[in-house]
Amino acid sequence: MSQDTTRRDFIQTTTALGAAWWVSGGPKAFAKEPSPLERVRYACIGVGGKGKSDSADAGQHGDVVAICDIDENNLNKASKKFKKAEKFVDYREMLDTMGDKIDAVTVSTPDHSHAPASAMAMKMGKACFTQKPLTHSVYEARRLAEIAKESGVPTMMGNQGTAKSGLRKAAAIIKEGGLGTIKEVHIFTNRPVWKQGGERPATATVPKEVHWDLWLGPAPERPYAPGYHPFAWRGWWDFGTGALGDMACHTVNMPFMGLDLRNPTSIVAESSGHNRDSYPQQSKIVFQFPANEARPALPLIWYDGGYKPDVALLLGEDFKHDSGSIIVGENGTLYSYGDYGDNWMLLPTGEVSEPNVEFEESPGHFTEYHQAITGERKEATSNFVNYAGPLTETILLGNLAVWADGKKIEWDSKNLKATNAPEVAGIIRNHYRDGYTL
Repeated sequence: MSQDTTRRDFIQTTTALGAAWWVSGGPKAFAKEPSPLERVRYACIGVGGKGKSDSADAGQHGDVVAICDIDENNLNKASKKFKKAEKFVDYREMLDTMGDKIDAVTVSTPDHSHAPASAMAMKMGKACFTQKPLTHSVYEARRLAEIAKESGVPTMMGNQGTAKSGLRKAAAIIKEGGLGTIKEVHIFTNRPVWKQGGERPATATVPKEVHWDLWLGPAPERPYAPGYHPFAWRGWWDFGTGALGDMACHTVNMPFMGLDLRNPTSIVAESSGHNRDSYPQQSKIVFQFPANEARPALPLIWYDGGYKPDVALLLGEDFKHDSGSIIVGENGTLYSYGDYGDNWMLLPTGEVSEPNVEFEESPGHFTEYHQAITGERKEATSNFVNYAGPLTETILLGNLAVWADGKKIEWDSKNLKATNAPEVAGIIRNHYRDGYTL
């Protein structure tokens, strides 16, 4: 029997045992120092930007055996840290070549490459950690959750605030009725901090270290320009998801956890205008959510690019940050200031007492992912199937309304269809260039 076969059996067995441990509340599966066979072997797709910290997390928890980046400067910097890791510029080649030498991946690329890279890894039986937003389109979010369920591999989205105790406590207060019936939710951000809504930058020569065709990946072809890689891609429809996709997986995270904000029935947006190539510089989006077993129907209003909620919602307080959320209940308001949902106050000040609630403390965001692989826990909180997929799906529906430019989108969640707006079909499900697939 080969060592790789033994490893594969080990990972599958410990994952199953971990599920049993998590249900029974028994001791940790690995009280002793793990043997070399037990160490998780990570491959990191994207090692610049957020990929730098994601690969560092992987290296702290296991062995980074392969690294991939379309920018050889990023790749060479990472190889100084991970000296034994194999280097690749194409994640497809990396996954094909490394095969059973990999147990798990991190995907830290621009949004448009999240889904095809994650899908390929999961279909090969690899655990998958993918940065937020999980996907570039609504269909991809639904499909990645399905693939994760079909393959049974551990998964996690990189919305690190999910692990913060402050966020979990706020969500528990909301869920357990500490504010009474919730009437409405307001979410705002200081993004974008890049220019949006304008014309494409001038074509330029591709830097020798950048593999531009691989950077484009599944997206339509276009000439290289310095306004895309390594950061401003977020503002372009072909590559990013705008201010909403960039930050809502953080700022909507806490109210999503507390209110189960899935499957809105309608979404409508107003914006500063855009050319359907680059996102608008400002937008305000209203989501209408139907009632569920835990709460009545309610609206969520999103603000970006300088739009903000009425300060009167803070009941005499002033804004403490340019980003945050305001959850308005019949018995009080929870104001969370900042991006991650962990800093908050109950309003009116001095009139609303903080209830005692119970919630699970996290061992750490990436640690949850790692423990789901080794079998020390059943699953990470922000797993694709039950959390990250539905959260991303909800958020990206807002961009359908932005594309429709003022037209209210009537949404059929079951069939992933805008019943009154066939013109947004290409935003619901984007099409890939040859060589890339879900």
